[in-house]
Formats: sequence, structure tokens, C-alpha cells
Amino acid sequence: MTGGCNGIGKAICEAFAASGAQVVCADVDEKAATLLRPGIAFRRIDVSVDVECSQIVEETVSEFGGLDVLVNNAAIQPPSSYVRVEDTRSEDYHRMLAVNLSGYFFMAKFALKAMRQQQSGVVINIASGQAHRTTRGVPIYGPIKAANVLQAMQWGIEYAREGVRVVSVSPGAIDTPLVRASLDAQGGESELANRHPLGRIGKPEEIAHAVLWLSSSAASFITATDLSVDGGLQAFGAFADPFPRIIV
Repeated sequence: MTGGCNGIGKAICEAFAASGAQVVCADVDEKAATLLRPGIAFRRIDVSVDVECSQIVEETVSEFGGLDVLVNNAAIQPPSSYVRVEDTRSEDYHRMLAVNLSGYFFMAKFALKAMRQQQSGVVINIASGQAHRTTRGVPIYGPIKAANVLQAMQWGIEYAREGVRVVSVSPGAIDTPLVRASLDAQGGESELANRHPLGRIGKPEEIAHAVLWLSSSAASFITATDLSVDGGLQAFGAFADPFPRIIV
């Protein structure tokens, strides 16, 4: 599990741990790691560095005897990236590509090799509603999230005959600390909540439940596709202007 110390990632780690799974949380946030549920193993890595991704997969397989599920979740969206294309900072562009796209690729590269050898496994990319519907001011994040969906489709096809399933999950707006800070800065969540047909934003646990199910044998015929867990946001056409510039 990458990016597992906060928000959606933390909820996913804790849901797996509660189900009895042995969980390795790969993150850079050592301070937040101290607040994880007991029993979750923390490893500090930067997913944009391929050697570190290779090492954590190798260590996990060695310690636990295999790798059943990889959840690619680590992603960033700096406030300075909420601009038009012409105003994008090169450092934001390159860092978001490195973490949000290359990080998914590197982790999958080494995890899929291990899963192919054991003839079983599931890879789940946490994408976003912005992979399918976008808005102004997110020229980097949205296209990368769309690429995360296509990564899952391509990998799913590539490894389908070798016992490995690959899917993506596209959340709507979820009540995480990062989203909450953005909402507070924009005057609260009522407008955004009303843009979801369910009339509210989602909870991290609701994404975790979906990921847990997709990882189970109950979803054994699901691969190379995306699951939207967004309260109906995409169907509602809710990314049309005016829409808050917010991480989903």
C-alpha cells in the first residue's frame, strides 16, 4: 500500500488490517505513520525512485512469503498546481509526474513480476473522478489520473492469463484532511456536497470498502476496468463550471 499514512490510504490500510491481512504501508510521512493501527508495518520510501520500489517489493515478498495485493495510492496535488497550463511551474509538473504516474508504474513493475511468478495477485490504482470529468485549473492532475486508469486497463490485459487482476478506482470528493482544508478555504462543503447526487461527499472508509471487495475472490471476474466510487458525481455532470478546485 503506497501513500497509506493519511486519508484514503490510511483507511485502506486499516480496513485490510482489520480483515486479518498483513499490511505494509509505504509512505514518506514518518510522523503520520506513528498514528497507524497497530500491526501495520511502515516502510519509508519515495515511490518516484524505482530502486526503492524494487526494494520494498523484494522485502515484502521475503518477509511475508508473497504479495497478494498492491494498492497504488501515493499522489500529490500542490496548491500551486491549480493554474492554467501557461502558468504551470515546471517543478510541479515534473514532481507530479514522478509521484502520481511513475510511482504507480515502478511499484507495479516489480509487484507484477512477483505476482506473475506466484500466478496470483491484484493491483489496484487509486485514480479520481477527474480521470473522467475535469474542470479548469487542474492541467496536470486530471490527465495523470486518466493515465492511471489506462495503466490499470493495459496491465490488466497484459497479465490476465497469469492469475493477476488489475483495476482502478475513481473516487469522488472524499472527506480527507487535504480536501477538508481546501473546502474550509472555499467556505465549506455544502456546494460540493450538493453536486453529488447523494447530497454529500464521501468517507475514506467507503473507498476502503470498495478496494477490499475488489481485492477479494468476490470480484474474481473483474479486471482491466475502472470502478467509480463517487456518489454519482460523474453521472451528474458535476465537474462542469463552476466547480471548486479540489482534490478528488
